[in-house]
Amino acid sequence: MIVLLIALVVAIGIPAATLEARGCGKKDPQHVVIDEVAGQLLTLLACPIVWQALLAGFILFRAFDIVKPPPVRSLERLPEGTGIVVDDLGAGIYGLLVLQALLHFGIVR
Repeated sequence: MIVLLIALVVAIGIPAATLEARGCGKKDPQHVVIDEVAGQLLTLLACPIVWQALLAGFILFRAFDIVKPPPVRSLERLPEGTGIVVDDLGAGIYGLLVLQALLHFGIVR
């Protein structure tokens, strides 16, 4: 179910972010947050609903979204709304992988 929600957010987010970026004249407007929603949902995919894991997922996603490790930073160069949304999906993938490793090894419960 969450995979469908992520797909819906991305399907709506890319054209919406494109329209808003064009409308306000900024490449990646800070007030567009649907990309953050998509990336955060991706990080929390398969996450248990307990506060420790949710907090860890939130922190991991934000950290990867800020740092933008390779190749996430290069995804920003994709055109318009695609670049706005897909770079956060890249950060979300990093967050997902690290969170799942932390859960697997019992570092986060």
